[in-house]
Amino acid sequence: MIEISKIFHFEAAHALLGYDGACRHIHGHSYRLIVTVSASASSRGYLPAPGLLFDFKALKKTVQEQVLDKLDHALILSTEYLNQHPHLAQAENIIEFPAEPSAENLLIYIRDSIIQAFPQDVQLERLQLYETETSFATWHHTSTENTKN
Repeated sequence: MIEISKIFHFEAAHALLGYDGACRHIHGHSYRLIVTVSASASSRGYLPAPGLLFDFKALKKTVQEQVLDKLDHALILSTEYLNQHPHLAQAENIIEFPAEPSAENLLIYIRDSIIQAFPQDVQLERLQLYETETSFATWHHTSTENTKN
């Protein structure tokens, strides 16, 4: 199997309601997102012309439109956080998130945002979302998941 990956960057702030630590306060990250896809490829020989499994430009366009245009330079807060801090609802570029916007939950949001945008023969294999250089969450496709429905 051949996979291709593309790295993206975006800036966003969030807070984690109920967390017993500094992350309960609004703070920001310079996120790094790695998106990996695969597609059907012959196990013998080279890929036919133009020799691409999936166009990097198409991957970039999908992630840009479905994820980065929404999350970049946004303040991402859960509905419950906004209910407890109603004055924040008036701030600019707030994204009301249905769950606490942890790296893990953001991955689920990103997966659900882009998976249907790919052609049928392209499979989303893996997502990695880095909050810092050394801290990241990973989602990967499993054979029991039906992610194209």
